Amino acid sequence: MVKTDPAELLRAHGLSVTPQRLAVLKAVEHCPHGSADAIADDVRERLGTVSVQTIYDALTTFVDRGLIRRIEPAGSPALFDPRAGDGHHHAICRSCRSVQDVESPITPLPFLPHASRPDFVVDEAEVVYWGFCAACRAASDTPAEDNTPGLRARPRKPRPHSL
Repeated sequence: MVKTDPAELLRAHGLSVTPQRLAVLKAVEHCPHGSADAIADDVRERLGTVSVQTIYDALTTFVDRGLIRRIEPAGSPALFDPRAGDGHHHAICRSCRSVQDVESPITPLPFLPHASRPDFVVDEAEVVYWGFCAACRAASDTPAEDNTPGLRARPRKPRPHSL
């Protein structure tokens, strides 16, 4: 999401400007990668009583219109990202579940040449890197350069890949 006036942003995407929508949009910016519950808490601090359905409706509308991005890490509730449409990826800490943006070094749609799947058209790709953030590594006295398999919170089984 480009930093601009939230009301102008809503209008530019064909949406009417309401106090609830403005509060949800500001909450997503204030709580990047926040869950719907975290966003609801922020909205309620701004406006007082707001129904959960109103917040979910606004989030769904914003995702559908491309104002924000919904990410769904395995084992976590959906998270909402104020940066949409720029092809960036995410790094998620296995311990504290913090989420960090990772700039895409190549393209918004990584590594699926059209020739390998001519029957499938890719319109979005989501890359998630799992590991441990600096704070969690420091708390466990794990050096940053130690990438041994024993550092994982749980063993991983290879998953079959298919398209």
